[in-house]
Amino acid sequence: MSALSVLDRERSVAPWDYSRWLIPPAALAVHLSIGQAYATSVYKNSLVAHFDTGQTQIGIVFSIAIVMLGLSAAVGGTWVERAGPRKAMLVSALCWSSGFLVSAAGIAAGQLWLVYLGYGVIGGIGLGIGYISPVSTLIKWFPDRPGLATGMAIMGFGGGALIATPVSDALLAFYDPAYDSGAAGSVASGGALVGLFATLGAGYLALMLMGVLLIRVPPEGWAPAGFDPSAAAKAPMVTSASVSAANAVRTPQFWLLWTVLFTNVTAGIGILEQASPLIQDFFRDGGATPVTAAAAGGFVGLLSLFNMGGRFVWSSTSDYIGRKPVYLVYLGAGAVLYVVMATAGGGSVLLFTATACVILSFYGGGFATVPAYLRDLFGTYQVGAIHGRLLTAWSAAGIAGPLIVNSFLDAQGEPGTLTQEAYHGPLFTMVGLLAMGFVANLLIRPVAERFHEPGAAPAPAESAGPAEAGGPEAAPEVPAGGARARTPLLVVSWAVVGVLLGYGVLRILLTAAQLFTG
Repeated sequence: MSALSVLDRERSVAPWDYSRWLIPPAALAVHLSIGQAYATSVYKNSLVAHFDTGQTQIGIVFSIAIVMLGLSAAVGGTWVERAGPRKAMLVSALCWSSGFLVSAAGIAAGQLWLVYLGYGVIGGIGLGIGYISPVSTLIKWFPDRPGLATGMAIMGFGGGALIATPVSDALLAFYDPAYDSGAAGSVASGGALVGLFATLGAGYLALMLMGVLLIRVPPEGWAPAGFDPSAAAKAPMVTSASVSAANAVRTPQFWLLWTVLFTNVTAGIGILEQASPLIQDFFRDGGATPVTAAAAGGFVGLLSLFNMGGRFVWSSTSDYIGRKPVYLVYLGAGAVLYVVMATAGGGSVLLFTATACVILSFYGGGFATVPAYLRDLFGTYQVGAIHGRLLTAWSAAGIAGPLIVNSFLDAQGEPGTLTQEAYHGPLFTMVGLLAMGFVANLLIRPVAERFHEPGAAPAPAESAGPAEAGGPEAAPEVPAGGARARTPLLVVSWAVVGVLLGYGVLRILLTAAQLFTG
């Protein structure tokens, strides 16, 4: 038997006494790692100086990674379901970490194409596989709270940048004592960049391997105590049937939800991509703005915090009010808040900041709620593969959002001279997009039976376990000491991800305080 067979789905089935609360830290270990993708601005100027090139050429690195995220998630989604989470998460860890190492070699050799290949292509594949691989497993372990489960994991993707930003600054300063992130124009040396990429590659590999070791799939027939799948299936928009990924893309529900995700993400990126100059321009008067660069940095930090928090809070809320209603909040309330921002936001820093933060919480919540929405509509049979295909909406929004905003602003004048009026065009365009998404969400109905898989068995977590449901077979006897033996593992795994998240949140709050204290 091959040593690698331990990674097979069949070999990663959990024993009956395995705690499902070990699965969220496994997912967080992966998402906190790949969430570093949102922290590339930390070293962007240093890469520009090292390669003696332009912002656009360096920005291509991030663009390639996001495109590869969408492509690898869409193409590899079916393989992820077939191979199982352990093998998929290992592939993600190897691709993500080796992407950093290949990039480090490219920086050392002065070859930018190696950074494109490393972080962009290889790392981007790790991004896509890592993003979807824990999600369907979490849904199977938490059939009673799918929104909570996906919110916990995808929160990590939003939190990854909160950790990576201060850690990257500290590492660059460690490898290059002359570098000062607080000084305008300060850039790190090529050697510091090599050290940064190599260290991040090794560190993320270790963290993601923790996730690989913890992840398990539930045994056949397992269900949480007290869960009644027949009662859950009676909820509006929730199915107990199975729909394959191939059939899902043939349904109007898939494309309506694609539109919903596309419009919600495009609107969020409209603020996120332009965050720092946005708040400075809104309060510009006579060429000067009272919002300093440091305060604008605090604003960006707050947006990151609400982006992360919204992924957990709103997704968890959807377990109680339903996926369709919560998207009506994201899209309807989001449109109203954009109108408030465009018309009254310039009158108060507090009002402007509050509206922007809530909008970004909707943006993050949309990402975290969509896997549970897919589970409701299509079942858990191939939800990971369907999720991967749906993420092409993210790739499209990543192009559309900045293009819409920048096209309007380029027509209004030069950066540093714009005022609130210059943003009316892009902000009201976002209102129109959100209205389109609102209508698309209203049109979503349960999937027609002709798309169901007659021969596909329901996922294990969709069937109540024999012990809980009174089935004909008794559940295997669980050793009394099994759960107690895993308690230290539970504590340690949650402590690792908790400390990392706590560190990132603390640093962001300290930075955000400058928005109101100057």
